[in-house]
Amino acid sequence: MTIGASELSSEDSLRLNVLMMANPVQAVRIDEGAMTLYALTENGEARVQLHPNCRADQYIGRVKQFLGGHALGSPGGYPVYLQRWTRMGQTSDKNLEALLLLGEPEAVVAVAHAPGLTDELARRAWWCQPTMEIARWMLEKEAVIQGKMGKVLADFLIEHLPFEESPDARMHTIRLVLYGRLADEAATAKLWRQAKGIPYYFVGFLEFMPEQLPADQPARADYAEAAKLLAPLSEAGNPYAERFLSLLSANGQTWLKAAAEVLARPSTSLVVYALLDAISRHFHAMGYPIPDEQLEVLAAKAGAMSRGELEAPPELQALLAAAPQYRQGIEAMLMLSGLTGKTADPWLLRNTAVGAQMRRKIEPLAAPINLAVQVLRTSVNA
Repeated sequence: MTIGASELSSEDSLRLNVLMMANPVQAVRIDEGAMTLYALTENGEARVQLHPNCRADQYIGRVKQFLGGHALGSPGGYPVYLQRWTRMGQTSDKNLEALLLLGEPEAVVAVAHAPGLTDELARRAWWCQPTMEIARWMLEKEAVIQGKMGKVLADFLIEHLPFEESPDARMHTIRLVLYGRLADEAATAKLWRQAKGIPYYFVGFLEFMPEQLPADQPARADYAEAAKLLAPLSEAGNPYAERFLSLLSANGQTWLKAAAEVLARPSTSLVVYALLDAISRHFHAMGYPIPDEQLEVLAAKAGAMSRGELEAPPELQALLAAAPQYRQGIEAMLMLSGLTGKTADPWLLRNTAVGAQMRRKIEPLAAPINLAVQVLRTSVNA
């Protein structure tokens, strides 16, 4: 049975039916300007030049109806209900292959967002629509990160990063690339160098490479002394001693400096939220001894706990007893460990400001955090 033959020109009807029936078509895209349909098959790429028998936009609609009838048994083309669900990631995994046969950009978006996206479907979707947005959406799926397409998409995103105008999109791109360990050593080093001029690039490093930073800071001057003093606790697996010593190391000092640089020049509220969540992740092993996200309460409890006025976990008590000279640094560490994105809500939840105006508004948030960072970067003998 010929599908849509009465609506398409006779030449197109014949060629499209032959294409769809004779070849295992994997994906379809339409160049509406050139009136050309491209099909990805197991044997390579096929092309069908379209011959409209009505207005061009009407004819493209007829072609999409034909494709919808073939792929979904629905001559209406791309289903309306899928348009509503596409960007919510609620597309049925059963339809993903069929969606790539519709020649519809929004259907490709649906596939890119789908939780059931596979590496092979990512390859087909990328052939359909190779854009930065599609690449980012697909790199959010573990199957793609671990597959052959992960490196392909990451390389594309890194190459085109200078052309991305949105700071939030740039930050998200670097986070995705670093999370998946998809950048080689040279590309990673280049991104780190660029972060020195664009601080929000550091967020991905702070979050996903906190122990393997391209260290550009020396260890704190008293690191060797602290390491000797706290070696027994650290070697016994005390998480507070381990984290405190790591902060005094060259990697830790680099991490603290990078965090301070992001906080000094955040461009958007999402950068601030992402930074605080990255800080929170860094202290996960300590178990978050102060379960409070309000900044003033957090700072007060950190001080009280470090002074013994508030009961502390046994491992923290052991650290404080072994290193009383580092109490201020331990207090700063405790304060930082309680930060999360929610800590910034009082300043950012209803704040639409960006750039310098936003930075002025968050000064009461940034100042205590910067103070804690500086305490941890300053030797007790300084």
